[in-house]
Amino acid sequence: MRTILLISHGSHSSKTKEEVHSLVELLKTQSGISNFYFAFLEIETPSIPEGIQECIDSGATEVFILLNFLNSGKHVDCDIPQIVSQAKLKHPNILFKISRPIGQHPQIVNLFLDEVRK
Repeated sequence: MRTILLISHGSHSSKTKEEVHSLVELLKTQSGISNFYFAFLEIETPSIPEGIQECIDSGATEVFILLNFLNSGKHVDCDIPQIVSQAKLKHPNILFKISRPIGQHPQIVNLFLDEVRK
């Protein structure tokens, strides 16, 4: 079973967790995928390892890490892949995949243009 884990940075602002939770609920509804979870790199909970464990506890055979990061950088290029590598060692029978940063998606230009035109 495929699960999706949306990874965000985390913030001291409670508003951030509320926004991420709302985003995941919208993604669940609009995608029809009920096995959609979220986790944070730092500051906020659940942590990425906790989020991965939640996916596995739900019966996941595949965990797709959906990056809620705009660009590449230390977190995207090093920190998150390292955490996922540790999870692979702990759960060798689970397939892990990581998306590219959302800023690399071809539709990002249209999203920004939509904001500019408001």
